[in-house]
Amino acid sequence: MILDSSRWTATLAGRRVLITGAARGIGAALAVRLHERGARVALAGLEPDHLASVAATCGSAPWWTCDVTDRDRVSEVVDSAADALGGGLDVVVANAGVAAQMPVIGGDPSVLEQSLRVNVLGVHNTLRAAGPHISHERGYALAVASLAAAVHAPLLGAYSASKAAVEALGNTLRVELRPWGARAGVAYFAELDTDMTRRGFDTEAANALVNSGRASSLVSTVTPLRVGIDALERGIARRSKRIVAPWWVGGVLPVRMAAQPVVDRVVQRRLRETLEIARKEHVELTTPQPDPHG
Repeated sequence: MILDSSRWTATLAGRRVLITGAARGIGAALAVRLHERGARVALAGLEPDHLASVAATCGSAPWWTCDVTDRDRVSEVVDSAADALGGGLDVVVANAGVAAQMPVIGGDPSVLEQSLRVNVLGVHNTLRAAGPHISHERGYALAVASLAAAVHAPLLGAYSASKAAVEALGNTLRVELRPWGARAGVAYFAELDTDMTRRGFDTEAANALVNSGRASSLVSTVTPLRVGIDALERGIARRSKRIVAPWWVGGVLPVRMAAQPVVDRVVQRRLRETLEIARKEHVELTTPQPDPHG
């Protein structure tokens, strides 16, 4: 599909947009794209050097370091962003997230705990704080979930559980915003070409799963990041209920109950061996997190 950039430029020009997880990957690329379309962007994330670089590319956009698991800090940053962008927000993109492999049996439970803190509580903190600012007829909130919210693969129990919760939050918020004329959407991506994806697949267990015959194409096909950013640009301009990338994800969502048994069968080859590797392998989250005790 060819993106009609002039159409979206007219629609996005002047929009006041706050993006979390904006230091790298989807968040950084989206900030640059929306700035190019005339939106006024504000950035939040964990890595100040990366944030400063992205902000410079976005016309010296305002930015803040922010751990989305810190509810008070999120509220402070959201209010500051609304002030910096001219007394309000039109769009919030709750994009900050982490991932790491975790077999349910024998996996590191801290992976699940931190995934829930960042991916679920962090999204809730962001939407909760931004909600009053985007509760108007041009307002739009986007919760970034994943295809993993709908179809679940081995090693991704923690990630899938957290993204399913993100989907639920986004869908609930859509209903709750309707009386004010605002809208909410949920984004579903298969694997996009980002640092997060590369780090997530750079494990011995993931490589074993990727190389296990028919499972290879299922779990290792990576889509160029531009495809996801194109979809986000269109979706934000339209205030869409669902944003998907690549295109075929939109076909999987309505048939998720039928798709799951197919995934279950395809990944069985060498799965026992893969799980044994994963139970012994130490992995880090795809984005280093602040020490909660530090």
